[in-house]
Amino acid sequence: MLWLGHFESFRYLPKVTDLTIADATVPDPTVRLAADGDQVAFAHLVAEHHASMVRVAYAITGDTDAAADAAQSAWSIAWRRLGSLRDHATIRAWLVAIAANEARKGRRRQRGRPVLDISATLRVGAGGDPADRIATVDLARVLRSLAPDERTLLALRFVAGLDSTEIATQLGISGSGVRSRLARLIERLRTELEHV
Repeated sequence: MLWLGHFESFRYLPKVTDLTIADATVPDPTVRLAADGDQVAFAHLVAEHHASMVRVAYAITGDTDAAADAAQSAWSIAWRRLGSLRDHATIRAWLVAIAANEARKGRRRQRGRPVLDISATLRVGAGGDPADRIATVDLARVLRSLAPDERTLLALRFVAGLDSTEIATQLGISGSGVRSRLARLIERLRTELEHV
């Protein structure tokens, strides 16, 4: 069961602990050097944070190619704007937020819904009962129906592991606003999954 904050366990959500981003810390000199144009220091930032950015972008787009494109675009923006980062300790949240914004932009540009290839997902559990995969397929369907801003909020909280204060800083809203939006969104997800 996945524990969602102060909400009781939700039986339809699969475990996603393998998606959680480890708290990677990059020493301040690396960020400062990269901000000064040091390409080696910037490469170190890429090595530390690229996977996290792609995971968050994937949680928003649901497409591996779109997630990779969003992360690549985010690195271009980060290279240009790194000097404007005031607090080097927030580098992880800042980079993940840029990737999330780029993923949201890409998702908004999509006019049609892409075909979701679930064969790889189904093959993983091929030896078991297909009914065991229903919850995962239902969750994926409900998540795809969310607006890009809603997917971003969920991705920043549950995939990137950012707290409400970090999310609030990156999205330009209050911490209480983040918490209340998450609470309403999770309740809506529960309701939609119960009626599936």
